[in-house]
Amino acid sequence: MPETLKSKRIRGFFQRLETSILEEAEQKEDQEKEISLEYVQMKLPVESITDEFEAEIKSKVEKNFLNAKIREASHEDLESVLQIHNRAWLTANEPFRPIELDTLEKIYEYPDTVLLIAKVYGQDGGFIMLDFENEGKIGVIAGLGVLPRYQRKGLGTVLGMAAWNYFKTKGVEELRCEVYKDNTVSYSFIKSLGFEEYERKRYTKDDFTLA
Repeated sequence: MPETLKSKRIRGFFQRLETSILEEAEQKEDQEKEISLEYVQMKLPVESITDEFEAEIKSKVEKNFLNAKIREASHEDLESVLQIHNRAWLTANEPFRPIELDTLEKIYEYPDTVLLIAKVYGQDGGFIMLDFENEGKIGVIAGLGVLPRYQRKGLGTVLGMAAWNYFKTKGVEELRCEVYKDNTVSYSFIKSLGFEEYERKRYTKDDFTLA
């Protein structure tokens, strides 16, 4: 399957809320004028993830969350991932659209896409989606979801550390992710994990939807 189609599907899964901004703008603006959304591109070289760096990050996480059990998702876990994803946005200050299971199943089928799940207090509390680019040299954090009750308590950070440890075992040289420019909460979180901005990209509605 073409990489562009894969990228659209993953981006559409996690950024579907932002596409509503494009849709609303299209109703107000001249249809011939291109409307786009700006995303911050961020990166973190794997060589920067030292033992000292990890210890510093862990010191900011509540102790109970450091004991979260991380596992790679199976097909049977997709319903749980979907529920976390949809519930994670209930507290977001943005329009909410639930995502369908068949969309997640299509993404799960990609051989280079991996889902890690964090179980805490006996329940699945969050997940992180990983992808690979540039012949496996670049590891991409494609998306993250944490149940509202666990947000801003360190579970997202634990998932972030699980992601880079997974990538290191695969020989990845650099981690990357992107965040919508007005999503200040996500931007601050990603910065706290050591990521730095390296450029900005603009996407139109076509970059989120499948032909």
